[in-house]
Amino acid sequence: MYLSSLRELALGSRLKALSDQFYQAVDEVYKACGAGIESRWFPVLRYLRDVGPTTVTDMALAIGQTHSAVSQLADRLVDAGMVVRQRDPHDGRRSVLALTDAGERALGALGPVWLAIRRGMAESLGPRGLALLEAIDGCEQALAERPLVAAILAQRATLSRAAIEVVPFEPGLREHFRRLNQQWLERYFRVEDVDRALFADPEGMIVDAGGAIFFALYAGEVVGTCALLRESEGTYELSKMGVDENYRGLGAGRKLLDEAVAEYRRRGGRELFLESNSRLDRALGMYERAGFVRQASVRPGSHYERADVYMVYQGS
Repeated sequence: MYLSSLRELALGSRLKALSDQFYQAVDEVYKACGAGIESRWFPVLRYLRDVGPTTVTDMALAIGQTHSAVSQLADRLVDAGMVVRQRDPHDGRRSVLALTDAGERALGALGPVWLAIRRGMAESLGPRGLALLEAIDGCEQALAERPLVAAILAQRATLSRAAIEVVPFEPGLREHFRRLNQQWLERYFRVEDVDRALFADPEGMIVDAGGAIFFALYAGEVVGTCALLRESEGTYELSKMGVDENYRGLGAGRKLLDEAVAEYRRRGGRELFLESNSRLDRALGMYERAGFVRQASVRPGSHYERADVYMVYQGS
């Protein structure tokens, strides 16, 4: 599933989808068994039966829902005849929620249904169901000890001080070279055979052939890459520049470009060129600011079907 690929970033959406699935399943069970309640009513009704009359505020704290959500649910339960609002006998200035006789009768007949739900979930989910319940317990405890917003904002403050670091190729980073380039190629164009060959063996076709590959790291995360391909003695191609679209604006592309140009100079190169596409306005602007000059025609014998821009480095 798509959401599962987003991991923590989609945690709320994934839990919402699971929650809706469980609600729907239990509602179908209640309907099939002739129960007179809905699954979303359960926390309020069960709490009132177990604890007794209580205020909306106390209820919200106890079941982990907002005051507004509990108040709206209470209105529905009052309309359904399951709950009544009445004056608090200990404090006449406030009202409390209490079960009606109809609510008591409805809950009193649900023991067999709840037992079926417990056993049916255990059968359907197996050991993973128990693991899920334990994980939820642990998650609730962790969030109580360390509120999520505070933890995220603390991380954001730390990350705001992080700078882009450019590092050379190493085997452990190989997959990022493919990932980052394939990401933008599939978005704007298509992956060509020459691309696949480079992705399959970046060491052999680039590094061992006299070129170089660089990666941009942001707080340890690989967010960009580029390659310096050796075409012939003294002639190099700047290629495979890719930056994760979620990390644009950090300057990763320019730092990678500057490092590639610096490496070209260290090697005593005589010509540095690149091939691109006129659709990539942002990238072309960066190349021009770095000293690349667009040529009048495409490069003779170009390797790429998508290339309609040919630029040569003329920086100082």
